[in-house]
Amino acid sequence: MSKELDQMMPGEIVAALDKYIIGQDEAKKMIAIAIRNRTRRKKLDDHMKEEVTPKNILMIGPTGVGKTEIARRIAKLANAPFVKVEATKYTEVGYVGRDVESMIKDLMASAVNMVSDEMAKLKEEDVKRAVDERILDLLLPAVKNESGNQGAVESSDASTREQFRDLLHKGVFDDKLVEITSAPASRMEIGVMGNSMEDIQDAMNNLGSIFQRPRKRKITIRRAREIFKEEETAKLIDKDKVIEEAKTRTQEMGIIFIDEIDKIANNNNTGYGGGVSREGVQRDILPIVEGTRVNTKWGVIDTTNILFIASGAFSLAKPSDLIPELQGRFPIRVELNALSSEDFYRILTEPENALTKQYSALLETEGIRLDFTDDGLKKLAEIAYRVNSDTDNIGARRLHTVMEKLLEDVSYSCEKYAGQTVTIDASYVETRLSDIVASQDLSRYIL
Repeated sequence: MSKELDQMMPGEIVAALDKYIIGQDEAKKMIAIAIRNRTRRKKLDDHMKEEVTPKNILMIGPTGVGKTEIARRIAKLANAPFVKVEATKYTEVGYVGRDVESMIKDLMASAVNMVSDEMAKLKEEDVKRAVDERILDLLLPAVKNESGNQGAVESSDASTREQFRDLLHKGVFDDKLVEITSAPASRMEIGVMGNSMEDIQDAMNNLGSIFQRPRKRKITIRRAREIFKEEETAKLIDKDKVIEEAKTRTQEMGIIFIDEIDKIANNNNTGYGGGVSREGVQRDILPIVEGTRVNTKWGVIDTTNILFIASGAFSLAKPSDLIPELQGRFPIRVELNALSSEDFYRILTEPENALTKQYSALLETEGIRLDFTDDGLKKLAEIAYRVNSDTDNIGARRLHTVMEKLLEDVSYSCEKYAGQTVTIDASYVETRLSDIVASQDLSRYIL
């Protein structure tokens, strides 16, 4: 069984990332250390624990080299609350848009969902039994006896009920229609309402749900099972315990990945950005990263011990264009390298989710087998690297455009190639792509 993130040693975290991300060893190592330090901090005594704060990380590198992919993979590994946000979607206080405190609310929401799912798994058997009983009650309703008392005589005896239970588990009744009375979803939660437009809108929606009346409707047993499962799970889970545990995890183990932070750097020569002050957004982010208390509908969250990982290409701006106070809150800086032709070759062959494996699986559904030869992959990597060098460098994303163009004919005329093996060797790659690569104008628009 695979370990959870907080049980993994730094080397194990790097090994897990190596399955999907080629190179960038320094970045993976620093992130693994930072995540492991979170686990180490939990084992300290209370006095020392207060003194140890996360060392936030700033990742610097061109687009398409793995910055965002590292965040995606960490999110999948993490059993700690994790959110990835875009710095560009926030606006300075006083402007219409999302305020920076919403990233903490998103993190807390992630933690609530995580803890709810964990507690639901613990109650899974109880929920399943309760759902089965409710469905069986619909299939075998009670009837009236001669005296008119409801429930005195059942539509079937216990043995019939068990027979129906077996049929239910086998899916025999999945498409049968039944009538249920569905109550409106209860969304009212006691907490602190923020002053953002999102909070106000959420509160208005919650208020509106109070006045909705239960209604009868006919649905399939399959759909009824889903509805009953949600209702029974909500009954068995202690919401107060969920919020308490989620709050602890958010404050002690939360991780926020801030992407595109270079786009809010205050460089007048960048030529991009809206009318909203980028420096104002930085100053709003600063107290969140430093440590402050944020009001959410689940209570007040202290951000002091949340780990922040920021990333940006910094192609048109420099890290020094960020305000000094914010620079100081990201003491660990990691530079990611541009991808070489050898890196492209490894990306095509080594990862578990390599593009070659994805396209092979897709076309196999049409009865077409793709056979990528070693020289063909090397030629493909060389072309991707050359196009990146001659036009805009978009990193590993270039492989997507190159592969689409390479396999365009096979994908379109799939019926012609059905039952065949298509060999992708160096000559095949050269034939399909050489003319486009040779023409600067064509490669700029097509690849």
